[in-house]
Amino acid sequence: MTLQQLEYVVALDMYGSFTEAAESCKVTQSTLSLMIKKLEEELDATLFVRDTHPVKPTEIGGKIIDKARMVLYHAGQISEFTRSEKELVSGRLRLAMISTVSPVLMPGLFKFFADRYPDVKLQAFEMISATIKDKLHKAEIDMGIMSAPLNDDEFLEIPLYHEKYYAYVSPKENYKDDVITRDTLANKRLWIMKEGVQLYDRSMLKKGETFKYDRMYEGGRVGTLIKITNDIGGFTIVPELHIPLIMEIQKKNLRPIINPEDSRKIILVIRRDYIHERMMNVIIQAIKNVIPSSLYESTIKPDYIRL
Repeated sequence: MTLQQLEYVVALDMYGSFTEAAESCKVTQSTLSLMIKKLEEELDATLFVRDTHPVKPTEIGGKIIDKARMVLYHAGQISEFTRSEKELVSGRLRLAMISTVSPVLMPGLFKFFADRYPDVKLQAFEMISATIKDKLHKAEIDMGIMSAPLNDDEFLEIPLYHEKYYAYVSPKENYKDDVITRDTLANKRLWIMKEGVQLYDRSMLKKGETFKYDRMYEGGRVGTLIKITNDIGGFTIVPELHIPLIMEIQKKNLRPIINPEDSRKIILVIRRDYIHERMMNVIIQAIKNVIPSSLYESTIKPDYIRL
């Protein structure tokens, strides 16, 4: 069994096509097919169902592929120790972020890397928090940006910034106050994004469950919620850094949330065995370049953070 064979099975699982997997690995299709076949013979197990399109892993194949990703991840970590300082800020960086962060950060991150670190191949993805955690566990991504708390001892959480929440009031509502309390908002017709658009109803809460705004923004776009709120009526919630992204005519419908003021903490999440310290600091530097300094967490004010 070789690392090369493991790379081939991971590539075939990713692309579902022998042709595309071979192209990504820069080998011929016959070479890739032969090496995977030899691995199956060595393991005495069939890893893929080949008569489907796309090609799918078998049950045991899926488990072995997950292990292969971990082996390749750790092999890559070892190689970092031998790279020069210049080479450390190069190569592929797989970064996932929740959908209410990506419109704010993603354009600036791509520009930052294009201008300052063109040798970094940034691959940015938009996912819900559960998917980010799952892909971090499987080493399918390198870092995640999401809202705290994460409550997972396998990851390190690096606070990035705090931002307030604002209520957005539909023009159809007869709401005249300049502010709104959390309790008042919780009793309004509130549109949220949680595994799709939902109309929040306090009767949906389980016994002992509290109203948490951050958990309601994992899977959708704020602009979608604003349009629904405008068209149907009710209220929704807008994170502070999204305000510059909405139309000027809509900003008059925003209300600060008070008693207590509501906010969320955005964090950078990495595996505890992640060793690419310099790359982590480049990401933090990039985020500091994008967001207002008034929102920084104290932890990202130093020029360099050590793992």
